[in-house]
Amino acid sequence: MAKDFRFGVSVRFIKSRTALHAKVRRAEDLGFDILCVPDHLGAAAPFPTLTAAAMVTTRIRLSMYVLNAGFYKPALLSREVEALDLLSNHRLEVGLGTGYVREEFDAAELPYPSAGARVDYLEHMTAYLKEHHPEVPILIAGNGDRVMTLAARHADIIGLTGARVHDAEDPLAERVEFVRRAAGERFEALELNLAITAVPAEGQRIPNLALTRRYTPDLSDKEILALHSVLSGSPREIADTLSGYRDRYGVTSFTVQDSHMDNFAKVIAELR
Repeated sequence: MAKDFRFGVSVRFIKSRTALHAKVRRAEDLGFDILCVPDHLGAAAPFPTLTAAAMVTTRIRLSMYVLNAGFYKPALLSREVEALDLLSNHRLEVGLGTGYVREEFDAAELPYPSAGARVDYLEHMTAYLKEHHPEVPILIAGNGDRVMTLAARHADIIGLTGARVHDAEDPLAERVEFVRRAAGERFEALELNLAITAVPAEGQRIPNLALTRRYTPDLSDKEILALHSVLSGSPREIADTLSGYRDRYGVTSFTVQDSHMDNFAKVIAELR
């Protein structure tokens, strides 16, 4: 039996309390299941933003896509998790990643460890939070083998980026199969999430590729449009695409940017 879909919306910037409240209420009314806030300097701070959202919603779950583990000490992050989980009436899911923007570590006056050391720290953070908050689901997002192995063995939700890796003909299939092998018997219980970076605007079929191009500057428009994280077509056609992702890859959770919220809500309506 196929797993149910879950849909997330990511809020990166906020203009005011009133605007935030209106946005998150609308996300809940439109049928989104998860409200996410990323963790970047210069953008909204995850915990106060999600706390404000928790105060004016009742159903939508709250998450981070994703916290930069290197910005936090386990006991201090654990305190934040405990408070937000309580204030949201246990609607919290914690998203974790290694952190990858060196300039943000520099701005935070923190050392920028090697890739291996950042994964080691992510593993330490994950173990600590699982011990102290066993009921709070954990999402780990990334693309490399070590992060995906960690996610497969310890997370509840796997955040897939849809990025090209190892020159695989089908990068998403390759990453899902990698997770399947690393997870073993626990694979069937995992939720697979895909971060969507481009969705067509109202009345359009081809999306704006600016956000996706930031992460894939070496790809042509044709190559970008072929990425699993880029959606094209009408809401009905996109719904068919996502149904295909569920059937082929087992991916049932999708996260879009808040600028795509209204048009993607039509996709949600097609799938429910």
